[in-house]
Amino acid sequence: MTITTNHGGRSPEHRPAGATAGDSASHSPAAGSPVGASATGSTAGSTAGGRIAALARAEITLLARNRTAVFVALLMPLAMTVALKSSLDRVDLGPTGLSVAGVALTGGIGAALIQVVHMNLVSTYVARREERVLKRLRTGEIRDLEILGATALPAALLLLAQSALIVAVGGAVMGLGAPKQPALLVAGLLLGCVLLAGLAALTSAGTRTVQTAQLTTLPFFLASGMGSGLFVPLAVLPDRLAACCELLPLTGVMTLVRAGWLGGESAGALVGAAVSALVWTGFAVFAGRRWFRWDPRR
Repeated sequence: MTITTNHGGRSPEHRPAGATAGDSASHSPAAGSPVGASATGSTAGSTAGGRIAALARAEITLLARNRTAVFVALLMPLAMTVALKSSLDRVDLGPTGLSVAGVALTGGIGAALIQVVHMNLVSTYVARREERVLKRLRTGEIRDLEILGATALPAALLLLAQSALIVAVGGAVMGLGAPKQPALLVAGLLLGCVLLAGLAALTSAGTRTVQTAQLTTLPFFLASGMGSGLFVPLAVLPDRLAACCELLPLTGVMTLVRAGWLGGESAGALVGAAVSALVWTGFAVFAGRRWFRWDPRR
């Protein structure tokens, strides 16, 4: 089995002789589905934005039809936020200067990042790969990064909507108030979406089936939950352990998100968090594109 990677162009074998993007859709195993029908039916004059929008609309339709995925994406982060708030009642947060509600709700945003973007996208990429949808899409005009980005766009939009809801509930019901630095909060969320989409593409390369995606995504979920400040603030950890946890992929993003909403971080801490988040995001995008598998593994 050959592992196909993107090298910035299309080799002759990517498009059969005499084939067009429309032919690819009609011969795809997913022909008739939103992905097979709309995403590859582009014309020579189409723009990158139009191609991404068409494929993103198809992915939104497919996500809406998958009740299990919608349930996990919408309800699990909220359920984890409630459970986290209950468990934090027994933790001394005095050294952190944060309230239980603040830690629980920002942790809920982090849980949504992992579950809605990373875990959901790993399953989506694997499912599209094994159904040969991605391979068929590559025979059309749409480019590799456009395929990966458009597939991730619905999850990113859902994450942003959930985060807005959590912030609204936190401000109105739990007295946390409006975000102290909204631009910083939005920047952290956008960086988190790109970072976890890249890591999802990378993780999918080592995931054989949709069912095993629950196992391959578990280590990142546990490491980020315990070490990136989702479940327990780093300030309550021993200094050496906290210093190691600051190097984890999601720690910088969570620092920006928490500071953007609640404030309280120094300029030096924010610069360090931004650098960490940008470095991990660059690595995730490069590695996800470089080692992503386009051919089915079965």
